[in-house]
Amino acid sequence: MSDTVVHCDSVQVSMDVGPDISNITDQLARIAEKSGVENGNLHASVIGSTGSLTTIEYEPGVVEDLRRAITRLAPPDMEYEHEKAWHDGNGHSHVQSALLGPSIAIPVRDGVLALGTWQQVVIINHDNRPRQRRIEVTVIGTSRG
Repeated sequence: MSDTVVHCDSVQVSMDVGPDISNITDQLARIAEKSGVENGNLHASVIGSTGSLTTIEYEPGVVEDLRRAITRLAPPDMEYEHEKAWHDGNGHSHVQSALLGPSIAIPVRDGVLALGTWQQVVIINHDNRPRQRRIEVTVIGTSRG
């Protein structure tokens, strides 16, 4: 009989001014392995309102294409209502993050993340300053033994 496992962990990533994009696939894979979950789900969520998570083929061309697309969606040089209240220059950062979303769910199958060959999980810092980003991770599923 399989036991149900709930395993919690976190990842810390130092990030540059946004949009900065970092590959966190290996860190998440290690957490999935450490959890002992054979079949289930890994849920990851970045803490903060100017960060996001998604998947992409993590190669320089696609990463640059994503960076440019994010900037086109919510350019830093537009007027944002957030600026009128806070004057911190990061209204675009909040909008960019909201459009991509703060979390991601990935299936765990046979003890590993079920990702495509060219599919990696990335964290994106949208803020106008470097940030230390924390990603909270929960793996839930049935155990291997």
